[in-house]
Amino acid sequence: MKYLGIDFGIKRVGLAVSDETGKMVFPLKTIHRSTRENLFLELLNIVEQKGIEAIVLGLPLRPDGEKSLTCRQAENFMHSLGRRTSLPIYTVNEAYTSLEAEEILSGKGIRGKKQKESLDQAAAMIILESFLECIPYERGLK
Repeated sequence: MKYLGIDFGIKRVGLAVSDETGKMVFPLKTIHRSTRENLFLELLNIVEQKGIEAIVLGLPLRPDGEKSLTCRQAENFMHSLGRRTSLPIYTVNEAYTSLEAEEILSGKGIRGKKQKESLDQAAAMIILESFLECIPYERGLK
Protein backbone atom coordinates (compact mmCIF):
# COMPACT_ATOMS: atom_id res chain seq x y z
CA MET A 1 0.00 0.00 0.00
CA LYS A 2 1.33 3.43 -0.92
CA TYR A 3 1.06 6.16 1.73
CA LEU A 4 1.39 9.95 1.74
CA GLY A 5 2.82 11.46 4.93
CA ILE A 6 1.87 15.04 5.76
CA ASP A 7 3.58 17.46 8.13
CA PHE A 8 0.91 20.14 8.36
CA GLY A 9 1.90 23.75 8.90
CA ILE A 10 0.24 27.12 8.53
CA LYS A 11 2.86 28.38 6.06
CA ARG A 12 4.32 25.14 4.70
CA VAL A 13 3.15 21.55 4.34
CA GLY A 14 5.82 18.88 4.12
CA LEU A 15 5.14 15.70 2.17
CA ALA A 16 6.71 12.27 2.10
CA VAL A 17 5.66 9.14 0.23
CA SER A 18 6.18 5.44 0.80
CA ASP A 19 6.98 2.84 -1.80
CA GLU A 20 4.26 0.36 -2.84
CA THR A 21 5.27 -2.07 -0.10
CA GLY A 22 4.99 0.55 2.64
CA LYS A 23 8.51 -0.28 3.82
CA MET A 24 10.53 2.63 2.45
CA VAL A 25 9.84 6.35 2.81
CA PHE A 26 11.07 9.18 0.59
CA PRO A 27 10.82 12.98 0.82
CA LEU A 28 8.44 14.32 -1.79
CA LYS A 29 8.07 18.10 -1.59
CA THR A 30 7.15 21.10 0.50
CA ILE A 31 4.04 23.00 -0.46
CA HIS A 32 4.24 26.70 0.32
CA ARG A 33 0.65 27.58 1.10
CA SER A 34 -1.01 30.35 -0.85
CA THR A 35 -4.71 29.59 -0.45
CA ARG A 36 -6.49 26.75 1.28
CA GLU A 37 -8.13 25.67 -1.97
CA ASN A 38 -4.81 25.63 -3.87
CA LEU A 39 -3.34 23.45 -1.12
CA PHE A 40 -6.12 20.89 -1.48
CA LEU A 41 -5.92 20.96 -5.28
CA GLU A 42 -2.18 20.31 -5.18
CA LEU A 43 -2.55 17.53 -2.59
CA LEU A 44 -5.31 15.77 -4.54
CA ASN A 45 -3.25 16.05 -7.71
CA ILE A 46 -0.30 14.40 -5.93
CA VAL A 47 -2.57 11.67 -4.56
CA GLU A 48 -3.74 10.86 -8.08
CA GLN A 49 -0.33 11.12 -9.77
CA LYS A 50 1.49 9.01 -7.18
CA GLY A 51 -1.23 6.40 -6.75
CA ILE A 52 -1.62 7.12 -3.03
CA GLU A 53 -3.88 4.68 -1.19
CA ALA A 54 -3.87 6.20 2.31
CA ILE A 55 -2.81 9.42 4.03
CA VAL A 56 -0.94 9.81 7.33
CA LEU A 57 -1.18 13.20 9.03
CA GLY A 58 0.89 14.31 11.99
CA LEU A 59 -0.97 15.88 14.90
CA PRO A 60 1.23 17.95 17.24
CA LEU A 61 -0.05 16.91 20.66
CA ARG A 62 1.46 18.47 23.76
CA PRO A 63 3.54 16.25 26.07
CA ASP A 64 0.55 16.02 28.43
CA GLY A 65 -1.62 14.77 25.55
CA GLU A 66 -3.61 18.01 25.29
CA LYS A 67 -4.32 19.52 21.90
CA SER A 68 -2.46 22.66 20.93
CA LEU A 69 -3.86 25.33 18.63
CA THR A 70 -1.78 23.90 15.79
CA CYS A 71 -3.18 20.44 16.55
CA ARG A 72 -6.74 21.74 16.28
CA GLN A 73 -5.83 23.44 12.99
CA ALA A 74 -4.36 20.17 11.71
CA GLU A 75 -7.57 18.37 12.71
CA ASN A 76 -9.64 20.95 10.81
CA PHE A 77 -7.36 20.41 7.82
CA MET A 78 -7.86 16.64 8.15
CA HIS A 79 -11.65 16.98 8.18
CA SER A 80 -11.56 19.28 5.14
CA LEU A 81 -9.28 16.86 3.30
CA GLY A 82 -11.57 13.98 4.29
CA ARG A 83 -14.47 15.73 2.60
CA ARG A 84 -12.43 15.91 -0.61
CA THR A 85 -11.15 12.33 -0.79
CA SER A 86 -12.42 8.87 0.05
CA LEU A 87 -8.93 7.67 1.07
CA PRO A 88 -8.41 6.66 4.68
CA ILE A 89 -6.63 9.32 6.74
CA TYR A 90 -4.62 8.13 9.73
CA THR A 91 -3.05 10.33 12.38
CA VAL A 92 0.05 10.00 14.52
CA ASN A 93 1.43 12.18 17.28
CA GLU A 94 4.11 14.29 15.64
CA ALA A 95 5.32 16.25 18.63
CA TYR A 96 8.99 17.15 18.17
CA THR A 97 9.31 15.72 14.64
CA SER A 98 10.56 19.06 13.34
CA LEU A 99 13.23 19.11 16.04
CA GLU A 100 14.15 15.50 15.26
CA ALA A 101 14.27 16.31 11.54
CA GLU A 102 16.50 19.32 12.24
CA GLU A 103 18.92 17.13 14.22
CA ILE A 104 19.01 14.50 11.45
CA LEU A 105 19.66 17.10 8.75
CA SER A 106 22.33 18.82 10.87
CA GLY A 107 23.97 15.42 11.41
CA LYS A 108 24.17 15.04 7.65
CA GLY A 109 25.79 18.46 7.31
CA ILE A 110 22.67 20.13 5.94
CA ARG A 111 22.31 23.56 7.51
CA GLY A 112 20.93 27.02 6.89
CA LYS A 113 18.76 27.62 3.86
CA LYS A 114 19.17 24.05 2.56
CA GLN A 115 17.96 22.71 5.93
CA LYS A 116 14.93 25.01 5.97
CA GLU A 117 13.99 23.81 2.47
CA SER A 118 14.16 20.15 3.54
CA LEU A 119 12.88 20.37 7.12
CA ASP A 120 9.14 19.90 6.47
CA GLN A 121 9.76 16.96 4.12
CA ALA A 122 12.05 15.33 6.67
CA ALA A 123 9.39 15.80 9.37
CA ALA A 124 6.80 14.22 7.04
CA MET A 125 9.17 11.27 6.57
CA ILE A 126 9.45 10.82 10.34
CA ILE A 127 5.65 10.97 10.69
CA LEU A 128 5.17 8.37 7.97
CA GLU A 129 7.95 6.11 9.25
CA SER A 130 6.51 6.12 12.78
CA PHE A 131 3.11 5.12 11.40
CA LEU A 132 4.51 2.37 9.19
CA GLU A 133 6.52 0.93 12.08
CA CYS A 134 3.26 0.32 13.99
CA ILE A 135 1.45 -1.53 11.18
CA PRO A 136 3.14 -4.96 11.65
CA TYR A 137 2.33 -4.87 15.37
CA GLU A 138 -1.32 -4.11 14.71
CA ARG A 139 -1.52 -7.04 12.29
CA GLY A 140 0.38 -9.35 14.64
CA LEU A 141 3.27 -9.76 12.20
CA LYS A 142 6.17 -9.00 14.57
